[in-house]
Amino acid sequence: MRTPCLVINFKAFKESTGKKAIKIAKEAERIANNLNVCIAVCPNFLDLKEIAKKLSIFTFAQYMDAKEEGAFTGHVTAYQIKEAGAKGVILNHSEKRMELDDIDDAIELAKKYGLIAIVCANNVEIAKAVAVLNPDFIALEPPELIGGNISVSQAEPEVITKLVSEVKKYNSKVKLLVGAGVKTKDDVRKAIELGTDGVILASGVVKAKNVSKAIEDLASGLI
Repeated sequence: MRTPCLVINFKAFKESTGKKAIKIAKEAERIANNLNVCIAVCPNFLDLKEIAKKLSIFTFAQYMDAKEEGAFTGHVTAYQIKEAGAKGVILNHSEKRMELDDIDDAIELAKKYGLIAIVCANNVEIAKAVAVLNPDFIALEPPELIGGNISVSQAEPEVITKLVSEVKKYNSKVKLLVGAGVKTKDDVRKAIELGTDGVILASGVVKAKNVSKAIEDLASGLI
């Protein structure tokens, strides 16, 4: 997945479920192609397969258990995600936390099945701990700004600067995303100027009055 990129997490909102999820994904794909930028979508598990199989856009699962396939009722495995057609998985989102050992195991399973692993961290110290586990991406999302109207790139630019400088000491190859409160192309551009490889967001698109306009505005910040 090339960078810079825009990752849209659908979460479990009514506005991004079922037919509405398909519509958002199609708009994201159209805009990505028109602007020649990288956009990925993260639908819920019930919509994941349909979007991944029907569209060419990068599709990520919102979570994965650190389990191999087998007798694990209610679990979601890397094998299942791969079979659904997804290209990657989000791990350790602030709304779906994981223990460090499980993150490590899940990253290894993602690699085994050729899935891109985006591991979330709520502060720089956690990001540094995750960096040594060698994920593809680390996404920093300060929990106090998630869902808000002030983006991390505007409210706490020094945190992003620290993220870039500190994490690269532990893993120079890992790519970095930031999220929380991201709403505009200026938020995206600022994050990239500070040294990141893109942004991850949810409500800035899913809750927007005009989803297409929101995606296009944000995506233009990648150019």
